[in-house]
Amino acid sequence: MAFRHVLQVQQYRRHATDPMFDRRNICRYRPDMTDPLSDILTLVQLNSYGFRGLDAGSDWGLRFPPADGIRCFAIDSGECRLALQDAGSPVALKPGDVILVKGGAAMQLYAGTPLTWQDAIAFLTQVPPGHVAELNGGGVCQGIGGFFSLHGHHAAAILAAVPPVVHIRSQDHKAALQASVRRLIVELREPRPGSDLLAGHFAQALLIEALRAHLEAGQQQMGWLAALGVPALNRALTAMHANVSHRWTVAELAAAARMSRSSFAAHFERVTGETPMDYLTRWRMTLASHRLLTSTLSVGAIGISVGYSSESAFAVAFKRSFDASPSQYRAQSVPAKP
Repeated sequence: MAFRHVLQVQQYRRHATDPMFDRRNICRYRPDMTDPLSDILTLVQLNSYGFRGLDAGSDWGLRFPPADGIRCFAIDSGECRLALQDAGSPVALKPGDVILVKGGAAMQLYAGTPLTWQDAIAFLTQVPPGHVAELNGGGVCQGIGGFFSLHGHHAAAILAAVPPVVHIRSQDHKAALQASVRRLIVELREPRPGSDLLAGHFAQALLIEALRAHLEAGQQQMGWLAALGVPALNRALTAMHANVSHRWTVAELAAAARMSRSSFAAHFERVTGETPMDYLTRWRMTLASHRLLTSTLSVGAIGISVGYSSESAFAVAFKRSFDASPSQYRAQSVPAKP
């Protein structure tokens, strides 16, 4: 289980300092249900930035520099192309398409045969976020675009699971993704009081719906993200995340997946690249490191919350993963007081 809300973090802190607090009951302070994608995304600070509408005419081109995070574009009408530096043929984007581009490479967004190329950042920042930028008179190609940043100790690991390009074609996604796009477009084209806040929420919903559509289309090849798109493996992952303190066995996880033990173990490793127990240990250590930084719980209490019966056993496992004891990790990651 991840800390889904600030309220939950506050609850952990309050109960940890309460003399009536019983460490054995720590895992009861959690929602009844959980899902792995929500758990994983809530471990990072996911922010949306600079979402703007684009209303372009004919023969235009925008050059984007390399960037961290995830860029997102959705086409409402007209067509354009997206080309990544050193990545082969351009991707044709048509009405209803959504594309996520993981940062790290320069890219070009264009239509027709551009007479001149514009620096995308310089051009788009002339228009405030939440508004529509007009290019070459507009009227031919319309869409929205923006950027997601992920911050925190686990952001790099999460980004590593996302493919360089996630292209969801209009015929491949469902009404929920279309609704997220449409709501975001409306807020950008017809701003009203509260539009900035709503646009940020709709942008994050767009990212999650796009990842869902990508998984449901079976396009993810390997890793924990791919496992979420396999119903049997998703059931096992959900069981782990829902009760991370349980002393899981491969047989129990296979039962949750509704598979035989041998078939489950082989399929899990083939899709994720690691064994079920390796994934569980890695997730426990990820949660533990997060809790060391976001709560005042003792090291022993955190160990219990992620399935270790003793502080010493937890400390050994943690040091194996982070090359530091839990106390050292917490001390190294907390800024010194002025």
